[in-house]
Amino acid sequence: MNFLKGTKAYSIIKGTCPVCHNESMYSEKNPYLLKDTLKMNERCSSCNTKYKIEPSFFYGAMYVSYPVGIIFAGTAFILSHLVFNIDLIPTYCIIVLVMIFSLPIILRISRNIWINFFMSYK
Repeated sequence: MNFLKGTKAYSIIKGTCPVCHNESMYSEKNPYLLKDTLKMNERCSSCNTKYKIEPSFFYGAMYVSYPVGIIFAGTAFILSHLVFNIDLIPTYCIIVLVMIFSLPIILRISRNIWINFFMSYK
């Protein structure tokens, strides 16, 4: 994954500082610890970048989470219904399960995409 370092894709996938890519923005690496899923460090210890640019900055990430969720749901539909030929009702159940279990990942990816709209690698 180091070959992507210096790109926005690296910061989005790994959840690292969008400016220096040296440390994680999140205080807890595991997104499935639900009480700490969105708990972020205040600043990057390497480059001193402040992650919360303004109050309520990450509310904009909810607009990003919708298309990210559509990608997860669409992938679940294509795999279950079109590739594995599962009927529609079980396919919808699979989509619901995928969305429930991938919610912490979707939340983090959405935040990562949102902050990378406003900051660049230096």
